[in-house]
Amino acid sequence: MPPRWFPPWKIRATTPVSSELRLQIEGMSCAACSARVERVLKRQEGVEEAVVNLATGEAFVRYQARLLDPAIISQAVEKAGYQVVAAEGAGKEPAGPSFDLWLSVVLSVPVLILAMGPMLWSGAEAMHRVPAGAGPWAEAGLSGIVLFVAGRRFFRQAFSEIRHLSPGMSTLVALGSSAAWFYSFTALVAPGLFPSGTANRYFEAAALIVTLILFGKYLEERAKRQVSQAVRKLMALQPAMAFLPEGNREVPVESLKVGDLILVRPGERLPVDGRVVESRGYVDEAMLTGEPLPVAKQDGDEVACGTVSQDSALRVRVERVGGATRLAHIIRLVKEAQTSKPPIQQLADRIAGVFVPLVMLASIITFALWYLIGGEQALAQAFVAAVSVLVIACPCAMGLATPTAVMVATGHGAEEGILIRHGEALERLAHIDRVVFDKTGTLTEGRPVVAGIQTFGMEETKVLGLAASAELHSEHPLGKALVAAARERGIEPAEPAGFETLTGRGVRAQVAGVQVSVGRADWLLSLGIGMAAGGAGSGASLHVAVDGVYCARIQVKDQIKANAAQVVAALRERGIGTLMLTGDVAGAAREVAEATGVDGFLAGLSPEQKVEEIRRLQAQGHRVAFVGDGINDAPALSQAEVGLALGTGTDIAQEAGDLLLVSGDIEGVVRARRLAEKTLSTIKGNFFWAFGYNAALIPVAAGAFYTFTGLMLNPALAALAMSLSSLFVVGNSLRIRKAISRSGDTG
Repeated sequence: MPPRWFPPWKIRATTPVSSELRLQIEGMSCAACSARVERVLKRQEGVEEAVVNLATGEAFVRYQARLLDPAIISQAVEKAGYQVVAAEGAGKEPAGPSFDLWLSVVLSVPVLILAMGPMLWSGAEAMHRVPAGAGPWAEAGLSGIVLFVAGRRFFRQAFSEIRHLSPGMSTLVALGSSAAWFYSFTALVAPGLFPSGTANRYFEAAALIVTLILFGKYLEERAKRQVSQAVRKLMALQPAMAFLPEGNREVPVESLKVGDLILVRPGERLPVDGRVVESRGYVDEAMLTGEPLPVAKQDGDEVACGTVSQDSALRVRVERVGGATRLAHIIRLVKEAQTSKPPIQQLADRIAGVFVPLVMLASIITFALWYLIGGEQALAQAFVAAVSVLVIACPCAMGLATPTAVMVATGHGAEEGILIRHGEALERLAHIDRVVFDKTGTLTEGRPVVAGIQTFGMEETKVLGLAASAELHSEHPLGKALVAAARERGIEPAEPAGFETLTGRGVRAQVAGVQVSVGRADWLLSLGIGMAAGGAGSGASLHVAVDGVYCARIQVKDQIKANAAQVVAALRERGIGTLMLTGDVAGAAREVAEATGVDGFLAGLSPEQKVEEIRRLQAQGHRVAFVGDGINDAPALSQAEVGLALGTGTDIAQEAGDLLLVSGDIEGVVRARRLAEKTLSTIKGNFFWAFGYNAALIPVAAGAFYTFTGLMLNPALAALAMSLSSLFVVGNSLRIRKAISRSGDTG
């Protein structure tokens, strides 16, 4: 697999132009179906990547547009026996029971009564409630309508599967139900063809197989809609209308242009991304960051589509609309993650390719064994066992085991401010044993603050006011820290005159009739300004001189994030080692390392050296996650097994990460790890159920316990058991949300 990060100029120079396509596909019913569609797509010339998700019914295709037309891709899917419908959107809302299901239920009930009535009613009078001879024919007619009308989808799909030599669930259902019906019909019209006592009728089994599977599919679809509700919730956050103060009118959002001025009233959602203009208020950004507290906004601050204006009317200048908004980008990321497959799914795909043919072979062997070793009822027993094996082993649950869990995890992650770019990252994150942190902006706030002032012959308040005034127009972070500290103490900096900045050294300016110099100690010494005892200091210090006289040393520090030590401790409790890599000086790095409790640190590193250190850990057998926020972190984010980028960092870092912690809170590292662990354990549980359930029940369906119990599994019960396996897998995946919600943030 090529590296996941390149400089943009190399991408343009070496990478062919690719296009992406999403297809919504109808007709896939099991893992064998999705695997077949995926194989068909990958065989098309020009297709670089194809991933098919059974749970969403969606295929993602990346292809070279110069070699392949999208229409050819759709035609290939349809030739394989499936229908391509509209691709974009989160899918249809949960539908009610279909006409086929209603028809099947209405007709199956009388079939069941006719078949089972003589066993339930006592007395000769009850036996003759239906005219003699009419009951079996009524069963045949009603069950035939259930089978060939309500269940026609199974036969249509089975024909396509067999024609393409790729049998799947529909093949098993069609073979099992039709075998039951034709066996029964033959026994009805020509009982003499059967050995004595074996001309039994199973019309109710044929009808119930179709009815129960249709009902199971209906319940399964409703459950899968719950799995994908995260995308629908996100899409519902996009308002359709916006209010233009010019003209005092509501307009459709799609009609807005960059630069338009809109008004967002209290309680309304922002319909666009933009900047606040001449107004202020609080905005609820929980849907983006997962943080519950509203954020103060004022003139010039950015606001995002889907967030809610709390207490004030905000005037907003439009910067991004529609598909260009941050919310639209999040929706795309979530959908891409839900379509992707973690490596563990590859096992299911390989098994699905051979599972159905093996089941059909098992059914034939079952029939042959019972027919050879059975007694007087050998033919009937062989038939019942063979049909039960066909029906109970449908691989629906296999195809749902991974995608449903990934969909729930990525959806819940988005609601918590954790954007997961692909399912593979979840599986890798569950296995990491080392978390490597960047320092500045990751373990620290990334913005320096004044930590202390040591004065020499001048009042502290006056020194701070003069220094902040000299730095008023400085763009340097340390200068901004001085201005912020003065304003926090109620000191409004004065407008400086003759402002001069010397890059990397300091600034000079005239303030209230005096010359103020603020900068490094060596610069002041070069100006001939004598330093007071201890004035040279070390670390991030700013030194202040007024009219050539040294008067103060101001200590400036990058504050450590309040929960950094708690996050490191939580990772240690999970057996995960921690390391800090930074380009900062050793003294500052040691202070942060000691305060946070990381297991070790390396300072003074270049971006390339950070990558080399990660490679060294990987060579030792460690699985590494890297957490960072800067442009210089992008190579390390890509080199690590999992890159976790902070949403408060640079765009390049965010694009290089596998997961994005939208709020920038590193507590998200622990939450993401816990989500990954729960998702992987759920997938494993789903596979155990899907494979183990089928493996355990195939012998039961084949009659393995007949010797001990004298009972054979009815094909109708086999159909019910098969449906329950799929429902269990979907329900088990939905438990991820509840399990994560019950857990503590860093516990």
